[in-house]
Amino acid sequence: MPVRAFVFPGQGSQAVGMGRELAAAFAPAREVFEEVDEALKQKLSALMFEGPAEALTLTANAQPALMAMSLAVVRVIEHEARVPIDTAAILVAGHSLGEYSALAAAGAFDVAAAAWLLRLRGEAMQQAVAPGVGAMAALLGVELDQARAICAEAAQGEVVEVANDNGGGQVVISGAAAAVERAIALAKAKGVRRALPLSVSAPFHCALMAPAADAMAKALAAQPPRPPLVPVVANVTARPVSDPVEIRDLLVQQVTAAVRWRESVAAMRAEGVDTVVELGAGKVLAGLVKRIDPDLAASSVGTPAEIEAFLKTV
Repeated sequence: MPVRAFVFPGQGSQAVGMGRELAAAFAPAREVFEEVDEALKQKLSALMFEGPAEALTLTANAQPALMAMSLAVVRVIEHEARVPIDTAAILVAGHSLGEYSALAAAGAFDVAAAAWLLRLRGEAMQQAVAPGVGAMAALLGVELDQARAICAEAAQGEVVEVANDNGGGQVVISGAAAAVERAIALAKAKGVRRALPLSVSAPFHCALMAPAADAMAKALAAQPPRPPLVPVVANVTARPVSDPVEIRDLLVQQVTAAVRWRESVAAMRAEGVDTVVELGAGKVLAGLVKRIDPDLAASSVGTPAEIEAFLKTV
């Protein structure tokens, strides 16, 4: 039997139409979408199924929508296979907001609480920095230490930091717009294969997000996690955690800290995982896993057909 980790995608994986086939095919998926709609007092499911894309892409909508999609897949798998998550996988992990999906999948939050926390997180991250003040960029064909050195040289008293170490030579940086522009120019001058600005609404995972971290500290004090059924590999530390107090503290730190995805995949391998299954929208994380560790089996499960194929392996 494969030794699995379930992983959950972050912002950027959303697409109009996500979840529509699932809702049509499986009652447990419909129930998740209804729970999220009720928790948010909004027909978020209609926005997911029908758009418009501009509204779905807004951070405050994209974050709970991606969680809803992932948890719908989890519920369907658990119902159809009659296998609880702690039997199907030994670890869970998520990329940025996906960490909340992972925790909800592992029972640390119920779906309504995760939706509420992610709506608040999305709004707080959007409000932390005025439009145009911050920026993000992807550096391709660069190692982490080189990306850090580029940021240090480009900062000139402003914030520019590594936001995501995605592995496979892909590092995302974040910070003040002018500092990010300087880092892009420096990266090109130093022979980095590609350095390109990202179309994002705010500079996520850097020190400029401190007001959003404060908001999440208050929210998580009001809605603390329970012990998860399986450990979660935390973005901030790239190691498995199960203690709810530590999980809460790491979720607060996660807002301003880098997502250590490359190291998280290595941590899964070190724990004995040989198969990584991405649950939810898109195929981004499965692609990153294959680049980071080609010996790991990696797949994405988000459509009825993909679920049917996956169920044959459980």
